[in-house]
Amino acid sequence: MRRIRRADRGAPFVYSACLSIGRDMLDERRKRLRFRAWRRGFREIDLILGGFADARLADLSEEDVTAFEGLLEALDQDVYDWVVGRTPPPPIHDTPLLSAIRNFQGKPADA
Repeated sequence: MRRIRRADRGAPFVYSACLSIGRDMLDERRKRLRFRAWRRGFREIDLILGGFADARLADLSEEDVTAFEGLLEALDQDVYDWVVGRTPPPPIHDTPLLSAIRNFQGKPADA
């Protein structure tokens, strides 16, 4: 087994490999979230969250991806009520992501 010299520890190869793994994991999370967003069981929220996921999920930061995961864990009717403004969301879900979903008009972010 080769010992790693101090100079090898910060090598760009190791750093870029870690970034690649991190991006792959985030892409995998996005893929699962897109699937879950379209299969909620409540058609109205499927259309809202699924449409948003199709148009914007690829551009979301890791923080926003985590917030989206949290929304998908909440009850369908609650999320629908928050999105349409029927009831205020709890502080944990009152995020810029929820505002983006509320303002989403079915267009890609760059349109």
